[in-house]
Amino acid sequence: MNHKMKQLIIQKSEEIFEKIRGYREYIHANPELSYEEHETMAFISEKLDELGIDHTTRVGKTGIVAVIRGDHHTKEDHAIGLRADMDALPILEETNLSFASKKDGIMHACGHDVHTSILLGSAEIIYENRNKLNSPVKLIFQPGEEKNPGGATYMINDGVMKNPVVKKLHALHVFPDMEVGKVGFKEGIYMASCDEVYLTIHGKGGHGATPHQCIDPILIGANIITSMQTIVSRKCDPKIPCVLSFGHFEALGATNIIPSTAHLKGTFRTMNEEWRADALDFIKATAEDIAKSFGGTVTVEISKGYPFLENDPVVTSEVRERAIELLGADKVEELPIRLTAEDFSFYSQIAPVCFFRLGVRNEAKGITYGVHHPKFNIDDESLKIGMQMMSSSVLL
Repeated sequence: MNHKMKQLIIQKSEEIFEKIRGYREYIHANPELSYEEHETMAFISEKLDELGIDHTTRVGKTGIVAVIRGDHHTKEDHAIGLRADMDALPILEETNLSFASKKDGIMHACGHDVHTSILLGSAEIIYENRNKLNSPVKLIFQPGEEKNPGGATYMINDGVMKNPVVKKLHALHVFPDMEVGKVGFKEGIYMASCDEVYLTIHGKGGHGATPHQCIDPILIGANIITSMQTIVSRKCDPKIPCVLSFGHFEALGATNIIPSTAHLKGTFRTMNEEWRADALDFIKATAEDIAKSFGGTVTVEISKGYPFLENDPVVTSEVRERAIELLGADKVEELPIRLTAEDFSFYSQIAPVCFFRLGVRNEAKGITYGVHHPKFNIDDESLKIGMQMMSSSVLL
């Protein structure tokens, strides 16, 4: 990237900052859950129309795809994709911000309002400098990242990777563990696959004083939870990152009532597809065998989620070099692997990708809460960094 283009990108991001901050505040105040992003889709479409950027709505249910082409000949089979997710979470906001959510129990607690606003700002920068493009740029505003089967699957099924063919993709994600002004990268395997496990244990209820006449689903559930940890500790190769956690155990009895059923909900995450398949079989067999040994039964439902996310070394290195040119080497960090999950991984099954992190933390301002927390917020300066990073990753 030449010095002139660098200065143009920085100058334009400063120029449109207040407008993009307004976009973020509007989207934040009007959050929508996965696959229900109708108002958000309409807002994005309106802003793209104002810029004169051609786009298609209702892709992947409630998503938008726009394409920016250069003024001169571009390679139609070598588009670069830039993706932002749009959906919010079922969380009651506790920030007391002037633009806090207007919808009780729904909040942009994962920063997707930030991602969407940054991509709108990047679209303006790229479109204004489209004569510098060698390849078309495809803007992907994606719904449903937070909910299986992942909005990326719907977008892919609707042809987002075709016409023009996307040869590589970039995406960013807010990172409240990192100070604003910094970005982070990890080449290779970065994030885990994610599957949801639902168990319904069927026993025989009765009086707590006569447990010998009952089949206690709570006891069965407790044994299932403890025994399943050996799947990770004794069946998994220690070199493979792996987590099996249960966050929901419900059995509606009373002090003297043993219920007839109990429900468990958990998550399984790993970074090896062969082991992933084996482990899901182990989970099912372990639950069934334990329930049978106590005289009960169990219904096992596994919702197959996202695959692991692998950042292409070449594409990631390219984006990292742009970050160093823009921000300086001291603002670019190396990231460790994470067992969180991202449906951006579905795109990585088709084309090389770079998924990087955007620092949003500012301890002096009290901006320290993590994603999915009811007090999550960002330092607005990160909007500038995000726009600069996304636009510079495609402009010469």
